[in-house]
Amino acid sequence: MKNGQRKSSRLLVILGFGLVLAFQFASRANAQSINCAAPVTSAPSGPAVVSVASTSYGNVLVEGSADYAGCSLYILTSDKLNALTTNAEPFACSDNKNVLGPPCDAVLWPALLTNGAPVAGPGVNPTLLGTVTRSDVLPGQSVQQVTYAGLPLYRFFQDETPGETEGANLFDPVTSPTGIWYLVEPRRGRPAPGQARLGLETAPVNGTGTNQTVLAVSMDNDLSIAPNVSFPVYTLSTDRSGDGDAQEGERIDCRGVCSAVPWPPVLTSGLPQAGPGIDQDALGKIMRPDGTQQVTYKGKPVYLFYEDAYIPGITGTQGIYGQGKLTPWGVFNTVPPLP
Repeated sequence: MKNGQRKSSRLLVILGFGLVLAFQFASRANAQSINCAAPVTSAPSGPAVVSVASTSYGNVLVEGSADYAGCSLYILTSDKLNALTTNAEPFACSDNKNVLGPPCDAVLWPALLTNGAPVAGPGVNPTLLGTVTRSDVLPGQSVQQVTYAGLPLYRFFQDETPGETEGANLFDPVTSPTGIWYLVEPRRGRPAPGQARLGLETAPVNGTGTNQTVLAVSMDNDLSIAPNVSFPVYTLSTDRSGDGDAQEGERIDCRGVCSAVPWPPVLTSGLPQAGPGIDQDALGKIMRPDGTQQVTYKGKPVYLFYEDAYIPGITGTQGIYGQGKLTPWGVFNTVPPLP
């Protein structure tokens, strides 16, 4: 059975039988030394070790502890919301009910737990390591989850072996609220998105309306069950283009809550790549206030919309749901193809 077919079968187990998955993973752990997909079933006995590995996305954080050495680690953008507003859930990936069934933080994206201060391996910035208390990962227990630059770290249940990066750039409608999972660059703890790839997508407006062809970005890049899904991108009316005297960060009006959840910026490492029908010269990048690089089109920053997130065949429906949205930050619009 091919890798993608095997992983699709395992995902169907989740949809059909919920926590039977945990037993399946526990059985597999006896057959292989490192099982990156294993759920969290008990508190750790010692400190977690965080290390660095080289990938196609650059150097990124991985687990260094013996049981999970080399397993990729991720952060979730919507985990920022709790620090930006009141009355938000403390974690976007939690044991709250979700469309797949099993808890996000123990099975789908197993939290990196530690007993004691986490240990920095070679290449890891020890000043960025921290912990946060969780009472939702293991029933009836308070545990410590490792954080990096303030954001919790997780594995992904579709990563079976060290070196896999199936969760990279995953635009996830299962978390609450929706967010994007990124690998983590070790120097400053920023997302490690790799080179963004822009193309064209034809999709119905609001899921059932007239089809439109618009500028889009490829996400979910390594997800074997549905790789390189395209999502429409948007520009914001109040953002300034590359012309004029404004500094780079001053050209961006979508920050804070805006960029944490409803309108996440399209990030890139280096210059974005143009697909068929896209003018490479129209693509660029801009430095955001947090130091990440955001893709621009004709000088204007581009964004995703959280209601567009879906996983083909699993949850959600393809569509353009953000066209013409009037928000406190301005109006967001799709980008038509060049004539």
